[in-house]
Amino acid sequence: MSSASPYGSWPSPLSAADVAASSPRIEGARFVGDEVWWGETVPHEGGRTTVRRREGDAPAAEVLPMPWSARSRVHEYGGGAWTATDDGTLLFVEKSDQRIYAMRPGDAPRALTPPADDTRYGGLTWQQGTLIAVQEVHGDGPVPRRALVSVGLGETSRVTELVADSVFLAQPALSPGATHLAWVAWDHPHMPWDRTEVRVGRLEEGTVIEWTTVVGGGAAETAPLQPAWLGPDDLLVVDDPTGRWNLWRVHLSADLARRPVAPADADTGGALWGLGLRWHTPISGGRIVAVRTDGADEIAIVDAATGAVAPVSTPLTSDVNIEDASGSRVLVTGSGAEVSAGLWVLDADRPDVLVEVAGGRAPWGREWMPRPQSERYDGPHGVVHAFRYPPTNPDVVGPDDERPPYILFVHGGPTGKVGPAASARIAYFTSRGIGVLDVNYGGSTGYGRAYRERLRGQWGVVDVDDVIAVARGAAAAGHADPARLAIAGGSAGGWTVLCAVTRSDVFAAGISRYGVADLRRLAADTHDFEARYLDSMVGPLPEAEHRYIERSPLSRLESLQTPMLLEQGLDDLVVPPSQSEAVRDALAANGVAHRYLAFEGEGHGFRRADTVVQTLEAEIAFLGSILGFTPAGSVDLASV
Repeated sequence: MSSASPYGSWPSPLSAADVAASSPRIEGARFVGDEVWWGETVPHEGGRTTVRRREGDAPAAEVLPMPWSARSRVHEYGGGAWTATDDGTLLFVEKSDQRIYAMRPGDAPRALTPPADDTRYGGLTWQQGTLIAVQEVHGDGPVPRRALVSVGLGETSRVTELVADSVFLAQPALSPGATHLAWVAWDHPHMPWDRTEVRVGRLEEGTVIEWTTVVGGGAAETAPLQPAWLGPDDLLVVDDPTGRWNLWRVHLSADLARRPVAPADADTGGALWGLGLRWHTPISGGRIVAVRTDGADEIAIVDAATGAVAPVSTPLTSDVNIEDASGSRVLVTGSGAEVSAGLWVLDADRPDVLVEVAGGRAPWGREWMPRPQSERYDGPHGVVHAFRYPPTNPDVVGPDDERPPYILFVHGGPTGKVGPAASARIAYFTSRGIGVLDVNYGGSTGYGRAYRERLRGQWGVVDVDDVIAVARGAAAAGHADPARLAIAGGSAGGWTVLCAVTRSDVFAAGISRYGVADLRRLAADTHDFEARYLDSMVGPLPEAEHRYIERSPLSRLESLQTPMLLEQGLDDLVVPPSQSEAVRDALAANGVAHRYLAFEGEGHGFRRADTVVQTLEAEIAFLGSILGFTPAGSVDLASV
């Protein structure tokens, strides 16, 4: 029988250290012969990314040993930091110097690219015996030069430029016979979810000699992504002329005739924040395995010829990516309400069997994991989507006369999304009697172009109105105590947190992780990938400078009256520490309760186990001190 105890004070077996170690962060996966190889962050080793391998049921073995770390800094967010040849040579970008290295398991890595402080690589793919990568060269100007390159594997390796036709290039795909190259391209001021082109170029002597745009461009504003070849003249892409990213076939020999493949009111595609993202892959038998997203993710097998769709029943509902394919087998990453983040093998010939490779299991029982409730709230700009996770503890219930405190999670991007999957971080709070609302505010992906474009020119307005609407709606429905609502988010989510607490009195506490506080400072300081992002989110400078000033929390210093916990990586180049420090100073000047935690060696997003532990323990202690409960086993906030 469960006993009653005040919300927020429930004893829980989920420690902050458990959360830090609970689920691996998978960084790509690949079939290599009979083995599966995958990248995985190791929080207790400083957050480095290793590469592991496994055959069948055998224990996993490490391919990339300490101190090596596979991590790219192209676009600052990286992605595609490693791949492997078919016979088992690891090819990776080393975090410390951004050079590409090759190594056989058990041997020492050897550099394939020359030392250069101004050059980075990412988006590595091994195709038809060729290593292709995105090269980013930083010079004196604000815009780096980017190119698709091939990199030789010999002792005297050569880097050959394939094409450099735009500011940004991604997702290269070699045609059968390596006669043509397809890729995604876009230029400032666009982002890759706003307006892109898929281009195809003819290869001659290892370089593109001429190319043409086959999808996108012109008057239509669409964002085609991820080209893949179904045949020498048959290209598969995702594009969104209907408002949803769907699969399309483009016939290059028929005046670029195109037709949809299994159109749906769901997205096969998403925001291209990382160079390694993939949402579909052709497999044997003329089939395609694809992710479809409408709030939640699902996997489907599509007949490329007829468009017939066979949905696959899996427990994966969030952050699902198609990593690689071999015959009928597909490597899939993701998470769900029943499984933690992990890596699985899906065989399209036996789709009822999902074989776990890495992760997928929490060290505690399912009874501790809250069930996501998909909810819709009415906001001033339309319906707002969210997932609600009620307090969940098999041993404790709350008092009959008390409603629980809730914390709203605001994802980053802002063109990101969350799905219905109870993470260890969420369970850390819900198991202690604190509910969680994970909000997909207007601007989020996963609901079509119209929903994500609600934020055009309205960042700091629509997102703020939406999180306030969700908070008030949850309180009005009786789910949450209206006097004990908190809000937390990182990066763009931190911006929404700061805007929400300065524009309303709905929230009793806020937690901002490396949050944006001053738009003009962000426009001046941020890196090239997002250098023009604010053109669409707020307006171009200098014409829209009044909006930058009016919306920024630091323009309303007197409104910073809500207790705040601020967390910041000191190596962050996306949102520099100066932003959080300015908020700290304003809170101190206003005499408002606050705490500022700064972390050496952390960038934009925390990877180290000790950082995750310290922030989680600080957050629960901070919430208890502000919302009026005593967390079981809590550390003293002053000691954090």
